[in-house]
Amino acid sequence: MVVLHYTAMASAEAACARLCDPAHEVSAHYLIGRDGVVTQLVDEEMRAWHAGAGQWGEITDVNSRSIGIELDNDGFSPFSAPLMDALEDLMPGIMARWDIPAARVIGHSDMAPGRKCDPGRRFDWARLVRGGFALGSAAVGDPVDAEAFAAALDRIGYPSCDPEIRLVAFRLRHNQGAVGPLNGTDCARALAIDAQLAGL
Repeated sequence: MVVLHYTAMASAEAACARLCDPAHEVSAHYLIGRDGVVTQLVDEEMRAWHAGAGQWGEITDVNSRSIGIELDNDGFSPFSAPLMDALEDLMPGIMARWDIPAARVIGHSDMAPGRKCDPGRRFDWARLVRGGFALGSAAVGDPVDAEAFAAALDRIGYPSCDPEIRLVAFRLRHNQGAVGPLNGTDCARALAIDAQLAGL
């Protein structure tokens, strides 16, 4: 898998120092700066400590099964164009080398609902979907069906947890900006993504 993160730090340099400091027990394979500079911190063949507790589908040891990419962003600002360009340049090689399908490109919030919220509401998932680097849907308007929504999230890979926490995690990626109870757009998009996976 590929797991995307934001650094939530003041600069790429500060993030790099943190990621390279053994005392913090955190690392990632790549760090992409706001200026588009890509720094490889850990060989892809090696395990990096970027994911922590969580799971995606049947995978419970995400660190051992994923490439971690840290994006230089404070969690509130838009992601810079040079950063996004660099990410799109980096992704094809990683996905080809490790035979990673678009369905296995996720955010930290996807695998750790309630614990993590990165890469956050400002991340341009739609751009990755257009490039074929992630799954997503622009569907709207289906009726609200909480049971079907929950079943779709199970099949997509979201861990089991409180339904409200899972809804927030799903919206961070697939219905950014939505608030309040489960709505028809949430349901439509979950079912559309589930259908995409079933067709793979």
